[in-house]
Amino acid sequence: MLTLQQIIYELGGELRGNNVYIKSIAPAEQALANNITFLANPKYKQEVLESKAGAIIVSEKSAELFPNRNLIVVSDPYLYFAQVARLFHPIVVATAGVHPTAVIEDSAHVPESCEIGANVYIGAHTVLGERCRILANSVVEHGCCVGDDTVLHPNVTVYHGCTLGKRVEIHSGAVIGADGFGLAFTGKDWFKIPQTGAVTLGDDVEVGANTTIDRGALSDTKVGNGSKIDNQIQLAHNCEVGEHTVIAAMTGISGSTKIGNYCVIGGGVGTVGHIEIADKTTIGGGTALTHSITESEQHIASIFPPMNYREWAKNAVHIKHLNEMSKKIKELEKKLNQLDG
Repeated sequence: MLTLQQIIYELGGELRGNNVYIKSIAPAEQALANNITFLANPKYKQEVLESKAGAIIVSEKSAELFPNRNLIVVSDPYLYFAQVARLFHPIVVATAGVHPTAVIEDSAHVPESCEIGANVYIGAHTVLGERCRILANSVVEHGCCVGDDTVLHPNVTVYHGCTLGKRVEIHSGAVIGADGFGLAFTGKDWFKIPQTGAVTLGDDVEVGANTTIDRGALSDTKVGNGSKIDNQIQLAHNCEVGEHTVIAAMTGISGSTKIGNYCVIGGGVGTVGHIEIADKTTIGGGTALTHSITESEQHIASIFPPMNYREWAKNAVHIKHLNEMSKKIKELEKKLNQLDG
């Protein structure tokens, strides 16, 4: 348990009210006297007002809504709540040792500080950094380089020749470095193009469960420092993702796409290949991106608003005739211009 003053000592903020003990974080509707919760979005104001939480993290603007409550007042309640959560749930550190069922090739370098789980395979000439956690059933093939404090959760596969930076975290089922989808048509069948690049992940990259990052055809597929990739994402060969970019679940990034720094890409986005996305671009969920975004700090969305089937059917009739309607409008504009002349 921590007192509010102890939390503030670690993270900053201003205490208003009593210096109570806090056992854990909790959502507003479930919080009790030994829990701390937060208000970041005004639409949840009523839920927080009715909460039984022992303490609330709020902004200066919202603090006046909670007289006689125990508060920590900060500039960004959402970020502060995340930091408090980390205080109560610190990062798990490696328990040094190798499980007896693990297989480590003689030429691999595995420091004594690493944790190697059951049925793990470490390939020839692969080098692990200090305090890595390679958990049950994961595979790191030959010729890989893995930075300090990296975690591979159970059932992760890292193909040969890939490079992972420091403090990388890869969740279960992810595949790093599978062959890219490179094929040449011979006239009667498809000839597979050897994928001779690899994958390079920068420091502090996180990759979600069941995500696939394909190796490059010639050069590496790259993900920059601090970028976060959600679950069930396809990042195709020779893509480049900049630093501190986030990509939400079910997104597919086609080959040789270059994504800038500090981009936010929503869930279910699809892109064509060989395009560029400028720094600080936001792409709304479900968008199909067919062209490059060359100007930074744009917010892009191209999905239809939700509608019932009868509305959709009526609109679909008109969509089928858009080209015809466009021609008629141009003809009318031409006639109007002639009349004006």
